[in-house]
Amino acid sequence: MECGFSPIVGFRFSLHPMADDFVAIIKGALEETDTSAVWMHTDDVSTVIRGKQVHVFNVAKAIALSAAKTGKHIALSGTFSAGCPGDSAGDAYLNMGDAVLNNDRTKQYVSSQFALYPMNNPSYMDIIYREVDHAKERGVFNESMHYASGIHGDIHDVFDFYEEAFSNARSEEHKHLVMTVSMSMNSPSHGGR
Repeated sequence: MECGFSPIVGFRFSLHPMADDFVAIIKGALEETDTSAVWMHTDDVSTVIRGKQVHVFNVAKAIALSAAKTGKHIALSGTFSAGCPGDSAGDAYLNMGDAVLNNDRTKQYVSSQFALYPMNNPSYMDIIYREVDHAKERGVFNESMHYASGIHGDIHDVFDFYEEAFSNARSEEHKHLVMTVSMSMNSPSHGGR
């Protein structure tokens, strides 16, 4: 199988509220978010959303923000992917327009880490360094670390950076891209941010 050229993007993630009522927080975030522009499936481990890139990132941010608005410490970990060989289910959602359906602009501090994996691209390190430089230019870079780069700031700025980095890292010749993200919101270690 070869890497695909479909514009479909996917995000498989797990949401971890640090609270006794974690089930209600997870289900509430999924139900409160308008997911009608993406294909979505939740199982006993994770949730996957798939569709046009603009909607996948919009829904991912909305779910994270909804959970964080409970005030509980929330962790989210997931993988964005595009160009995966054999990817096809959910293609009907590529017919959606580009207008996003979730527009809550509530401020929310996020501390996160990301790693880019441009598959089968011999210039992968140049791509990674370039996007880290973009994070510094945007003011969302936090720190260098082993196996990831720290990104922090308001959730809207962080997700804007992630979507832009994802777009930039997908070249015409090398379409298969994976990007992992881990996020923490309302952590006691954030000092009230």
